[in-house]
Amino acid sequence: MDTATDDREILAQFRQESSKNWAFDQLMRKYQQRVYMLIRKMVIDHDDADDLTQEVFVKVWHNLDKFREDSQLFTWLYRIASNECLNFLDKKRRRYFLPIHDVRKELAGKLESNSGFTGDEIQLKLQKALLTLPDKQKLVFNMRYYDELSYEEIAGITGTSVGALKASYHHAVKKIEEYLTNT
Repeated sequence: MDTATDDREILAQFRQESSKNWAFDQLMRKYQQRVYMLIRKMVIDHDDADDLTQEVFVKVWHNLDKFREDSQLFTWLYRIASNECLNFLDKKRRRYFLPIHDVRKELAGKLESNSGFTGDEIQLKLQKALLTLPDKQKLVFNMRYYDELSYEEIAGITGTSVGALKASYHHAVKKIEEYLTNT
């Protein structure tokens, strides 16, 4: 059974009161890890990523019956998760009156002290390079590089044109290359 069929079945079951909880459990099993990893790459900290993942699925629970199915379910979930990440990072900056470079410095410190980070030194350097990117550029890079999403899929998630995404990804790659060369 393909993903679209599975998603249609989950949605059909969710819309029936008798199987709503079962369907949501299936949705969680299918997408929770992917959503968590998208969020974790953006906010770095496990506890923050865990909290945001929970918030995403609370929103999904409250809004899934309104999902119009004009995109894939995972696209809709990624859109919610992406917006939650961007809002979280923006609130963090405003809450602590931190300039963007201080937030990046804090996240870099979390990367280095994170016992859950299993990457080698090169991977750590890449993660630090990603922290130098604007949040939306980092989001596009993560979706394209790590999640291997097509530009069309990313466009559906972010509501951005394919051309703009290609330019954003290109700029992100150039900034990462420059960071890696100069450190």
